[in-house]
Amino acid sequence: QVQLVETGGGLVQAGGSLRLSCAASGSLFSANAMGWYRQAPGKLRELVACIASGGSTDYADSVKGRFTISRDNAKITVYLQMNSLKPEDTAVYYCNAGQYLNGIYYQKNYWGQGTQVTVSS
Repeated sequence: QVQLVETGGGLVQAGGSLRLSCAASGSLFSANAMGWYRQAPGKLRELVACIASGGSTDYADSVKGRFTISRDNAKITVYLQMNSLKPEDTAVYYCNAGQYLNGIYYQKNYWGQGTQVTVSS
């Protein structure tokens, strides 16, 4: 069974920074990538960033240059460093384990419980 636990959310002023962490455990043999999603009230869940086992990364246009995804394979932990935060970044952020093939991230049904990020103006 796969477990993903996100931490690091909180309340921050616009222009501030937060670092999210996702600790993974269990049988992740079918997943070769990790992704961060977010869902704001009334909106669909969207992929924010992903990282493959080899280190390739991809980002949503809305966060490029501001967010950085990284991973510590020894700790089986994925991080999302979020800088220059904007009020529109406010959402619940979820960690996902999936696959990254030919430049496309495919989510699997492995989700964390989510962590709230609120950016005040």
